[in-house]
Amino acid sequence: MKTMKNWLLTGLLFMIVSTAFSQGKITGTITDGALSLPGANAVVKGSTSAGTSDFDGKFTITTSATSGEIVVSYLGYETKTISFTVANGATTNLGEIVLKSNSNELSEIVVKSSTVDIAKDRKTPVAVSTIRAAEIQEKLGSQEFPEILKNTPSVYATKSGGGFGDSRINIRGFDQKNIAVMINGMPVNDMEGGTVYWSNWAGLSDVTSAMQVQRGLGSSKLAIASVGGTINILTKASDLKQGGSVATSFGNDNYIKSQVSYNTGRLSNGLSASILYSHTQGDGYIDGTAFNGDNYYIGLGYSTKDDKHQFQFTFTGAPQWHDQRSTFITLATYQKYGSLTDPNTKYNSDWGHLNGEDFNMKRNYYHKPVASLNWDYKINETSKLSTILYASFGRGGGATGAGAIQGNNYVSAGLRTADGLVDYDKIVAYNSGQPIQLAGSATTLTRTPIANGEYQNSSATTGTGAGISQISSINSHNWYGGIVNFDKKFGEHFTLDLGIDVRGYKGIHYQNINNLLGGDSYNANYIATGSTSNDINNQTRTLYQTYSTYPSWNPFKSVDGEQKINFYNDGVVNWYGGFTQLEYTNDRLTVFVQGAVSNQGFKRVDYFKYLSTDALSKTGFENILGGNVKGGANFNINEHHNVFFNTGYYSKQPFFNAVYPNNASLVNGNLTNEKIFGLEAGYGFRSGIFNANVNLYRTSWKDRYQRSTDGDATNPGGYYDFSGITEIHSGIEFEGTARIMQKLKINAMFSIGDWKYSGTSTSNRYDASNNPIGGGKPSTLYLDGVKVGDAAQTTASLGATYEILTRFNIDANYNYNDKLYSSITPGNFTDPNNKGSLELPSYGLFDAGLSYKLLVGKTKSNSVNFRLNVNNVFDKTYIAEGKTNIFADDVKTAAIPATPTTPAVPAVTYAQAGALYQGIATNNQVYFGFGRTWNFSLRYDF
Repeated sequence: MKTMKNWLLTGLLFMIVSTAFSQGKITGTITDGALSLPGANAVVKGSTSAGTSDFDGKFTITTSATSGEIVVSYLGYETKTISFTVANGATTNLGEIVLKSNSNELSEIVVKSSTVDIAKDRKTPVAVSTIRAAEIQEKLGSQEFPEILKNTPSVYATKSGGGFGDSRINIRGFDQKNIAVMINGMPVNDMEGGTVYWSNWAGLSDVTSAMQVQRGLGSSKLAIASVGGTINILTKASDLKQGGSVATSFGNDNYIKSQVSYNTGRLSNGLSASILYSHTQGDGYIDGTAFNGDNYYIGLGYSTKDDKHQFQFTFTGAPQWHDQRSTFITLATYQKYGSLTDPNTKYNSDWGHLNGEDFNMKRNYYHKPVASLNWDYKINETSKLSTILYASFGRGGGATGAGAIQGNNYVSAGLRTADGLVDYDKIVAYNSGQPIQLAGSATTLTRTPIANGEYQNSSATTGTGAGISQISSINSHNWYGGIVNFDKKFGEHFTLDLGIDVRGYKGIHYQNINNLLGGDSYNANYIATGSTSNDINNQTRTLYQTYSTYPSWNPFKSVDGEQKINFYNDGVVNWYGGFTQLEYTNDRLTVFVQGAVSNQGFKRVDYFKYLSTDALSKTGFENILGGNVKGGANFNINEHHNVFFNTGYYSKQPFFNAVYPNNASLVNGNLTNEKIFGLEAGYGFRSGIFNANVNLYRTSWKDRYQRSTDGDATNPGGYYDFSGITEIHSGIEFEGTARIMQKLKINAMFSIGDWKYSGTSTSNRYDASNNPIGGGKPSTLYLDGVKVGDAAQTTASLGATYEILTRFNIDANYNYNDKLYSSITPGNFTDPNNKGSLELPSYGLFDAGLSYKLLVGKTKSNSVNFRLNVNNVFDKTYIAEGKTNIFADDVKTAAIPATPTTPAVPAVTYAQAGALYQGIATNNQVYFGFGRTWNFSLRYDF
């Protein structure tokens, strides 16, 4: 019996060993052509043998079959079938398996050029998050483009005043002036002030195939100031497969968008083309913020038969206009036109009615077409040359109000209706000589004509005859650039990059008249600070010409013949840079070191402030050297775990307004480069089910120069310049995804930051016409230990996507924001014993969506796609931004004191008395975020 058992055990063991040795392994890497696709399924057709790709896109299948077919599938992508053969006990590597999106729209990523710095997971040692076209297309809906990033660690995106395209983004506490934004490797931050106006890129979401956020110093080889991070936006390629789409969407507040696109695919002669056009319009969620915009995209490509030369030409633009809410509003004002507990968060103090039609003094209008040519030349198996040439021509500006009626500017209470709107009809009546009464006053005001019944407006803020006009600040530009990168491999492990970066920029700045609002002419020679003309080259000018507040479709429109008021100057910036990077890589370790140097030349030409014979009317170039050194390493411990570290130092040239402060042509005597030093470390875990990243960072920034909007209603369009700022930003970040089952995906993130100022700085205040306020004397600000405001320092989100039925998905996401502080109000920090930044209430928002794809046609290659988005599902009322620092304690001691007829209001009843809202003093200026919004879209792909 014992012998029989031994024989059975021996036979069983032999069968197990034989089976094991008779099985083969199939491996491969699943990508979309550039980035890995984690969680993709690979199944041996007709069997249960299967594998799931890890975060690198790699999978392994163990099978007893020696031949057959592998079926590879991934949600949102076309299924692919690949034949295989494998010997018993051997391994067959299928290599890279490229899946295509099952949507013709926005399906491929342009990363062929080495001028595009795309971070690769488990290789590039930076903190990075990637959002693909499918997610942008589905979940963005009618939101602003930066808002798709709000579930990324250390990112805070808001709609600011709420106008179309006025949204903004902060990364690790740094605003978008100090976040490098790149489109196909082309830098787009304004070369004078680093700004990014998302309204200029209103159609970017239509043509984006993927966007990648590299937090911190990033991996870009260029000498760009990615202090907070780098946003790489990659547009669709011209060689998409043949087909197109027609789409429409609509939403709250009469939002409607229409879009059509078509791709030829790569033709037999190597040519390809892709075109897109869309139109968007609506009334805007905020009162008085109507908008209208177009977007066009043309992509042309050519590849030689051997793919040795590849060319991509793109031309895109988005002419648009949108009315704005840019005058900051106190909490008490929101309550006044709502209630103490339910403030009117849609209230806009800039709009009203004119002749029975909606009219807003604040309007942005712009057209910024961009053309680029990418050429990639594969010299040989170890060398390639990548070149991008680009040009941009921006035309447009922003309108505001100028002048006053006996000291009342257009936002004053005396010129408002009972419901808080600006009474533009009353302004027109006064400007045209008709008698009016200011609100709350019994006095009748009548203008005196200048001569022959003519009523002339001016930019004066005081005086009985100033009048009120609508004027625009124009910020047009011409911009050319080129980047050349040579990539050389040495042996199996080393790669060297060498390149140059050349740019030329001319900004054209002036003001013109849009609407005289009943006046006959405009006196361009008066300024508020005295009788001296602000155009000393022409002392006597009475102007009659007005200019449109709609964007010009002509990107080459000349501005030479336009009549200009208040200021007129050019800012010229030349940029010459060089960069290099040496990278070592093997299967487990990647190490890189890179350096860049740039020379920026700043030149100012002023046509108003100085006589044409004055040397200061046209300066020479003030040349400033800057650059950076960065390095880092990533080590893959095994297929699941990796760690990385990076560090870098920037010597960043200051912005144009720091080189020539006070809007004059005298170079700053204390001119110095800004110094940024960053440290970062991270850990990553990857598996077929769960992926996670944890990052630690610290960034110090010294000698910073910053410009911010003045929130005082008595200074509409005004601003502050700050200099000598030091900031320390540190924190921890977590980001993870889990695919619990094929149909259910979970995503989560949290980030905790500690962002604060160090030492003191100075500030200067200006009006909308660049005139100094307060005699031009700077104020010392005591900021040591004060929290940096304008972005939530603690953020978290949790979301899920579930496929209920085949191609029918539901998704939901909760986003939480805490430790949100107001921006600093300079006047509150001139005392060393200040109370710091005001902390605003924390808030959480819940978003949800549904999508369904219906296959149509005999070949099932066409489809109809439905999508519903609902943002802020529970209609949460929340404060998204604060602009002042008034504390409740200060209100309690002085807000409502006793009088001979009225007793003091006890502290316990202050909230009921309206002095506090959710613990915040109601004389603080804030912007509320949007309540519930929705969007439904329908798209046909063919």
